[in-house]
Amino acid sequence: MSRVCELTGKGRQVGNNVSHANNKTKRTFLPNLQNVTLISDALGQSVKLRVSTHGLRSVEHVGGLDNWLLKTSDDKLSLKVRKLKKEIAKKVAAPAA
Repeated sequence: MSRVCELTGKGRQVGNNVSHANNKTKRTFLPNLQNVTLISDALGQSVKLRVSTHGLRSVEHVGGLDNWLLKTSDDKLSLKVRKLKKEIAKKVAAPAA
């Protein structure tokens, strides 16, 4: 399982540990990923995702998973979330019957 946020695409970054003697060794900075269950209001179901805490704050700020997905471009999203976005777009576009 890769360490990439399914919503924001945030992944690992590479940098250096720098010692007191200014020796530099490579290291990685991993995103703070959490397994969360988000609820889609349009679909009326819950979805389990692996999301960074930054991504979770973004979703809460915009007003929920549905709003966030409709405003986000597909290139950042995982395949699973792209399919979910299509389903939500269909539901929102269809007239309520």
